[in-house]
Amino acid sequence: MASQGSGGNEIERLASALARLPGLGPRSARRAVLWLVKRREDALVELLASLTAVRDSLVECETCGNVDTANPCHVCTDPRRDARSICVVEDVADLWALDRAKLYNGRYHVLGGRLSALDGVGPEDLTIGQLLTRVEAGVDEVVLAMNATLEGQTTSHYIAERLEGMPVRVTQLAHGLPVGGELDYMDEGTLAQALRARRPVS
Repeated sequence: MASQGSGGNEIERLASALARLPGLGPRSARRAVLWLVKRREDALVELLASLTAVRDSLVECETCGNVDTANPCHVCTDPRRDARSICVVEDVADLWALDRAKLYNGRYHVLGGRLSALDGVGPEDLTIGQLLTRVEAGVDEVVLAMNATLEGQTTSHYIAERLEGMPVRVTQLAHGLPVGGELDYMDEGTLAQALRARRPVS
């Protein structure tokens, strides 16, 4: 009986851990655990190996802030990308969402958040200084791709002001994105339209 109780507790711990993932609630997590248990000889072993490999090799790119298994990341070292164009995003999830659209062929810069007086997040808490250094090193265009929230737009305006006087074209995503929307939840069609219709910051 003790052994069964211990096994049950471990399975519940796994279900609880999965339930904390975005998009998975307790019921979905339990279904996933049951599926893994039934396929523990192949799917579970493969999942464990993948998780271990990611844990051991995951790093943050010192150039752009992307999360990858190499530093600099694969985006920064891709010779086919335009190094003279930088797309600024709030979070790594936004970078991945935009890159899935396969319409932007430049480099990225992850701020690590957005300006928010209520949350006590100021310019020094973001990677704005590193962005300015990259621009000074030689960039033709900076695309401001912040989320269409009040904090996101405040961050865009702040960065645009910091870039004033620099020989760089500053654009932002078109406002086809819904107000209050976040890039990671947008469909690829909406992202594609927003990227195509980006315009100078006034």
